[in-house]
Amino acid sequence: MAILPIAKLGNPILRQTAAEVDPREIRTYDLQQFIDNLLETMLDEPGIGLAAPQVSRSIQLVVMGCEGEDGFPKTVLINPKIIFYGPQLVESWEGCLSVDGLRGKVTRPSVVRVQALDRYGKSMDFEATGLYAVCIQHEMDHLIGKLFLDRMTDMTTLTQLHEFGRYWQQDPIPAI
Repeated sequence: MAILPIAKLGNPILRQTAAEVDPREIRTYDLQQFIDNLLETMLDEPGIGLAAPQVSRSIQLVVMGCEGEDGFPKTVLINPKIIFYGPQLVESWEGCLSVDGLRGKVTRPSVVRVQALDRYGKSMDFEATGLYAVCIQHEMDHLIGKLFLDRMTDMTTLTQLHEFGRYWQQDPIPAI
């Protein structure tokens, strides 16, 4: 496995719409190795989610996982679609491995229903809530060329990481 370089804010690949993955390619050695490398890169940063465009590969593939009390399982989503957004919204702090050193508040639906293929090409249909739902939406935004900065409605909450830790942070928040 290998740690992949993260594309940073300003790299045009982060603003592109990612191509769908051909289901026939999912079980290939190359794609399985890429999924492992994506997971290893996410954990090495450390982050709780990473999309393929963030490592300069514009395909519809995201990985995520967060251990702990409010966490969620390791997840691989290929060609994901959100088919339902819950009506209730939640505001939470977000950061991004492609946007170094910044955090900001983003409002998103607190529940989503997702359909996707897993890392083996099997169909998935599930509902996610809380941090899991936020992470899914954040990572799927990368597949349509959006960053959390584009979703912020109150730019006064945009803060550098050092100041975030000093003035805003209650508990450690990893970058999504």
